[in-house]
Amino acid sequence: MSIESGDPDNPDKANWFRDALSPDLVQFHRVRGRLYSGRTRFQSVDVIETGGFGRCLVLDGRVQSTEGDEFIYHEALVQPAMLVHPGPRSVLIAGGGEGATLRQVLLHSTVTRAVMVDIDEEVIRVSREYLPSLHGGSFDDPRAELVMGDARKYIETGRRKFDVIVLDLPEALEQGPARLLYTHEFYSVVQKRLEPGGILALQADNASWGCLNGFPAIINTLKSVFPVVRPYQAHIPSFGGSWGFATASQGLDPLTLSAERVDRVIAERRVNGLRFYDGLTHVHLFSLPKHLRNRLDQEQRAISDAAPLSVA
Repeated sequence: MSIESGDPDNPDKANWFRDALSPDLVQFHRVRGRLYSGRTRFQSVDVIETGGFGRCLVLDGRVQSTEGDEFIYHEALVQPAMLVHPGPRSVLIAGGGEGATLRQVLLHSTVTRAVMVDIDEEVIRVSREYLPSLHGGSFDDPRAELVMGDARKYIETGRRKFDVIVLDLPEALEQGPARLLYTHEFYSVVQKRLEPGGILALQADNASWGCLNGFPAIINTLKSVFPVVRPYQAHIPSFGGSWGFATASQGLDPLTLSAERVDRVIAERRVNGLRFYDGLTHVHLFSLPKHLRNRLDQEQRAISDAAPLSVA
């Protein structure tokens, strides 16, 4: 983790965490305390107390979740897919180690089983101890089933099917291993793990200005597998801008939900405690700005005669 060291000519520079949002953009957080620092078999893990966002989970030097604004990311990731499904009972979460995605899923009274698969048990342990507001006790909910292991292997080799699958996975950086979780082949396997009428939800990379390479590629790869793909975005302050998301299915379409319908289903399922998502927000999430729609259209035309993202 990169903490700026003291500078005798600029003492205010001391104790700042440097979060590289892209090769061309850096965001600094004032560090008021360091609660945990360690390394697992897979990554470095830090929990820091910041002035702007409270406690932050930092993996491999990148902010993953913060007490201040995690509710925006996790409600945006989970709720549109859960609300458009007429009665989600079984849910699979791939990733989501801090437990906030699981917390959002379990808000729905219809859910009877939520399986969370994460490869790094130490992240869950650290989150249990230092980030209770993120998981909200969801790890101990009797409907929750925690599986320690590789989410890709679990999906590829398992036989269970789910009403909703949520992919809360690391970004597909360059040629890193996470790239294999954003391919035509992987999405094809995910599709087979959905129940008839099921739906996939996933984080779909950065959607901010100057960082629009991954988002269009993910959306167009999803379109090579699913007939109904709906991209959307939300502004995540701790991420420095807009973040992309998507739903994908054989027929469920979040665009068919009016603001009134969303609010009615939230009330019917007793989904209490939402701070970001409601009917009006739902409509806003899927109302992409013109420059982003144009970028998605340009990418679609550019790859119309090319193969979708695949395993090299």
